[in-house]
Amino acid sequence: MLFALGMCMALLPEWGLYSQGVACGAAGLAVLLIDLLVWRRMEGKAPIRITRKALGTGAVGVLGALLLGVGMCLSMVFGNMVPGILVGLLGIVLLLCLIPLVRGIR
Repeated sequence: MLFALGMCMALLPEWGLYSQGVACGAAGLAVLLIDLLVWRRMEGKAPIRITRKALGTGAVGVLGALLLGVGMCLSMVFGNMVPGILVGLLGIVLLLCLIPLVRGIR
């Protein structure tokens, strides 16, 4: 909730709370990361290790999500409907490519 509220505070200019929103979002992100570490410790799971395969799938996921967001912004905010739809569809295709990357092709 802190992270989401911080993002709303920072990104809505009508509120006029940019610096407070960044601080609130950073605090929320820190709480989420600490929560993840505590949860893994309580479950008795090994620490998170970053491998080359995980970096590859993570990069595809991040790029797909960014392209989808850029496409939505182009369509809804800037009024460029056709380029926005094309960029958004490219992002959706990249996100769909994650399924065989993560689960493996059988």
